[in-house]
Amino acid sequence: MAENTQHSHRPPSVSDITDMLAQHGIAHTQQRNKIAQILFARPQHLSADQVLERVNSEGNIASKATVYNTLGLFARKGLIRELIVDSSKVFYDSSTHAHHHFYHVDTGELQDINAQDLVVQHLPDLPEGSELERIDIIVRLRAKAE
Repeated sequence: MAENTQHSHRPPSVSDITDMLAQHGIAHTQQRNKIAQILFARPQHLSADQVLERVNSEGNIASKATVYNTLGLFARKGLIRELIVDSSKVFYDSSTHAHHHFYHVDTGELQDINAQDLVVQHLPDLPEGSELERIDIIVRLRAKAE
């Protein structure tokens, strides 16, 4: 399971979740609240399938489409970060502060890297009419060959 456990964290209450969704312009529904509760139970990196499994393992019923659409909405609204580690693996990061990631290819685990620990010294000139939104760096690791 790809999770981040570097930060201490208090799970948000139902009221906290409702307020968080409202602050990001997201309408409250029971399924969105449940998905948000799972995502924000602790800082972590989850795939859509992992979220779907957790939602439905707790006696709720959510379709795959509902989970994928909700995760997409949360990412577009800035509530979570979408991390595309390769063409077939997407994770959703409940921590939106500036940071980067180690991706362990062998295990599928993502691990946070503090933004201060990785310095980008030079960026090319940006195309005219554009501005930098953020830099996402994923450092891919694999076990050393014996």
